[in-house]
Amino acid sequence: MTVTRRAVLAAMMATALAFGAGAAQAQQRAERVKFTTSAGSFTIEVYPDAAPQTVANFLEYVNSGFYSGTIFHRVINGFMVQGGGFDRDMKQKPTRAPIPLEAQNGLKNKAGTVAMARTADPNSATAQFFINVVDNPSLDYPQPDGFGYAVFGKVIEGMDTVGRIKSVPTTAYGPMRNVPATPIVIESATIVKP
Repeated sequence: MTVTRRAVLAAMMATALAFGAGAAQAQQRAERVKFTTSAGSFTIEVYPDAAPQTVANFLEYVNSGFYSGTIFHRVINGFMVQGGGFDRDMKQKPTRAPIPLEAQNGLKNKAGTVAMARTADPNSATAQFFINVVDNPSLDYPQPDGFGYAVFGKVIEGMDTVGRIKSVPTTAYGPMRNVPATPIVIESATIVKP
């Protein structure tokens, strides 16, 4: 093998390695969303590689300002805290069309992870999300109904805020149970740099 051919092969290998490292870094640079609430702030990291439609849908709601003024309307200590659908007067905000369920992505409903809320219809998630405050394997695919709940992110800063939210006193509001007695308001949700 000539010196020139060796040099070309070495350059090609270096380029391939650099590209591979760059791709790995890009994959690791997931979007982050900071939520500022009346109980403090927390930041979540989302995983588009695992749940592309779910993350795209969630970020559309974030970018449109949809979550500002919504509340955590369902809080169950020892289970999860759910928000992103109702205003402080417990009026449900209109949403875009539901998205397909992406629960078969390998991500588990562990403490601190963020998943989409839905009805009994597996493909009914819109804007509401929940944060698991404990490991909830019963929500993973396949659960007894065969579907599970799609995890798409994780709280990476501010679990102390989530801890405050999960511990608030709750009450009933009409047919709804586990509603914080004092509203926990999402003041803003914004994309932040990693």
